Parts: sequence; C-alpha cells; structure tokens
Amino acid sequence: MTVGSGDAPAVVALGGGHGLSASLSALRLMSDRLTAIVTVADDGGSSGRLREELGVLPPGDLRMALAALCDDSEWGRTWRDLLQHRFTSTGDLDQHAVGNLLIVALWELLDDPVEGLDWVGRLLGARGRVLPMASVPLSIEADVVRDGELTTIVGQSAVGSTASRVESIRLIPS
Repeated sequence: MTVGSGDAPAVVALGGGHGLSASLSALRLMSDRLTAIVTVADDGGSSGRLREELGVLPPGDLRMALAALCDDSEWGRTWRDLLQHRFTSTGDLDQHAVGNLLIVALWELLDDPVEGLDWVGRLLGARGRVLPMASVPLSIEADVVRDGELTTIVGQSAVGSTASRVESIRLIPS
C-alpha cells in the first residue's frame, strides 16, 4: 500500500504525548488519511506555562502530533525539528518549544484553535490532521489513597507522578 492511494485506510488515533507521536510516525507511512484527536490536559512544562499565562489549550501534545505527521523530505525534517526546538536561556523563553509559541500565536491571530492547527499542518506538509480533544483545557483529577486516607490531587503532572494508589479518576470539566 502506498501513502495517498485510494486504498489507504482512514485512521483516527486518540491520545497524547510520546505514545501518540510514535504511533502517528508509523501510521503516516501507511496512509495520509489520518486524524489525530489529541488530549488537552497537559499542565506541565512549556504547555503548562502557556496554558496558565494565556488561558489557552496546552499546545505541546498537539505540537508533537503535528511533528510526527511531517514527511521525511528535507522540508518535513526541517520543520519538524524547528517545531520541536526548545530554547535554552536564563530568561522567560527557557524550555519553551518554538512550535508551542507558533501554535498559540496562530490561535490568537485566528481566534480558532482548529483553524490554527490546520494552518500549522499546511505549513509543515503534515500527512493528516490534528484536532484537540476538547475546545477548553481539561484537568485530570484523581482520588488517591495516601497514608491510609483518601485525598484528591489535580493535574496531569501530579496524577502521572503520584506514588499513591489511584482509586478513581475524572476529567474536569466533565
């Protein structure tokens, strides 16, 4: 099967982070009829900072999905690497990914996250489409047992790194 052929399957992939990115990198070799539906619950790193400061969807997992859909041409590799590049400084830009800033800037200009992602996808020559899972930032909230007591923790970073036993988990807003 070749990419772009009429026989290529239409594929929808749901997820986020490195797992979705790796899956999309493989799937783009089999089909360009890809749609990634990407989590918007990230609250750490560059995404968390932009989410907090600007009140936007966290762009990081969306950026990683777009980068994974770049082809292996010089154009695709260059834009993928630029999108993923992180600044190293002692200032406010430290550890921000160029792609996160580009995506958020387009969201501000266009006032539409989906349209902004489509614009980035066209710039990259992405082999597929990336959509946010929700139109508002989500938070993960979990009830965990810590020292024999049930307590609630909030945020993907906190839930993902807890050593406590998770009793229940939910998305906010539900």
